[in-house]
Amino acid sequence: MIATIFIADDESIIRLDLKEILESAGYDVVGEAARGDDALEQIRLLEPDLALLDIKMPGLDGIEIASQIKDLKTTVVLLTAFSQRDLIESARDAGVVAYLVKPFRSAELLPKLAAILNRVTPNVPEPSEQRPVDDKIETRDIVQRAKERLMADRGIDEPAAFELIQQTAMRSRSRMRDVAQSVLRGDGVD
Repeated sequence: MIATIFIADDESIIRLDLKEILESAGYDVVGEAARGDDALEQIRLLEPDLALLDIKMPGLDGIEIASQIKDLKTTVVLLTAFSQRDLIESARDAGVVAYLVKPFRSAELLPKLAAILNRVTPNVPEPSEQRPVDDKIETRDIVQRAKERLMADRGIDEPAAFELIQQTAMRSRSRMRDVAQSVLRGDGVD
């Protein structure tokens, strides 16, 4: 089950950044709004798993929205530019589960959201940040084996084998991994 998320912030660049980060991590951003009153209407209609709400917006603020959607299963996280201690108690009373302080970095944001969603809905899978690392390691291994094969087959040194793979990839506009796999299959490279 992919978690659905709604974003409400009056700054379009913040919404765009959040949407990009979340969608690249596999979340489904089902809607967004710049005004609190629009956000409330859409959240009631869409009933997302999570609503990321700016604390200050035209129309309604994030705390007012949170208090009005307490009856929904939507988890509310407030977005703020700075830690506002005076609002924490009223936010907690409104059903807000966490704060995220702007600016966001995906390396910090994604684990926090995954933890929040898993705490609320334990069957929501955590977006995998391990996949890109595993893919890079696997690519490095494939390229290394291809270099070794070229070195043995053509009697060239390692830098020359690497350059051959790299140049072939650039000429064919493909990834080095694809060229390396081609070498390992026995297809020639020029």
